[in-house]
Amino acid sequence: MNKKIAVITGASSGMGREFAFYIEKNLHNIEEIWLIARRNERLVELKNELNIPCILINDDINKETFIEKYKIMLKQEKPDVRLLLNCAGYGVLGKFEEQIRELETGMIETNCIALTNITSITIPYMKKNARIINIASAAAFLPQVDFAVYAATKSYVLSFSRALNYELKSKKIYVTAVCPGPVNTEFFHIAENGVKRAWYKNYFMSKVEDVVKQAMKDSIEKKEISIYGRSMKFLCIASKILPQGILLKIMDIFSRKS
Repeated sequence: MNKKIAVITGASSGMGREFAFYIEKNLHNIEEIWLIARRNERLVELKNELNIPCILINDDINKETFIEKYKIMLKQEKPDVRLLLNCAGYGVLGKFEEQIRELETGMIETNCIALTNITSITIPYMKKNARIINIASAAAFLPQVDFAVYAATKSYVLSFSRALNYELKSKKIYVTAVCPGPVNTEFFHIAENGVKRAWYKNYFMSKVEDVVKQAMKDSIEKKEISIYGRSMKFLCIASKILPQGILLKIMDIFSRKS
C-alpha cells in the first residue's frame, strides 16, 4: 500500500512549521511528512522535535533542480499524498519604485510560480478526499499600499485556489486558500527590511497556532477560503462592497499616522 504522506513547503518556520506539529498531533492517518525548505539546520531541528517519520528536502523551490528532484522522488516513492501545504512565501514592505527588483520578482517566483509548479506535479499523486492548503493572505482581498507586489501575488494564490477547487471537485480533492491578517511569525522581520509596518497591523496580529487550527478545520469542512478572526472577515466583506480606491486611500492615511 502506498504510504500516506503530507508535503509541506516553507516548513522551516512560521505556518509551515506549525502545520507539521498539528499534523503529528491530530492527523493520525498521515504516516510521513515531507518537509521542504532552504534552511537545513531548521529542518533537522524540526524533525528532531517531531515524533513522526520525516523526509527532509533541503532546497530552493524556485530552482529547476528542485523541481526535477521532487518529480523523481514522487515517481520513485509513489506516495498517497493526503495533504499538500504550500506555505513557502515572503513579502517585502516599501514603495515599489524603491525596492530591489530581484526581491520583487522573487516574490512572484516563490509565491506564485513555485506554488503552481509544486501543485501541478503533486496532484497526480492525490486521491479521493486529499486536501491542498495554499497560504494566501487577507492582502489578497484588495491592493495594498507599500505592499504592491506581495498583495498581487496573494490575489493570484486566492484566485488560483478557488478555480482549482472547483476543477478538482469531480475527483473529490479539495483546495482551501488561507487568508489571515498579520500573523506573529518571522514574516514581518523579513518583510520590513528597514521599513516599519503600519502601526494598526499590530492590533490585528494573530497567533500562528490559531490560524493553523482554523485552516485545518476549514479544510476538513471543504471550505474554499479560510479566514481567521472577525476583523479579517469584515475586511473581506468590505472589499466586495466599497470601491477599492476608497479603501486604498483609507489604508494610506492610517499607515502614515504615528
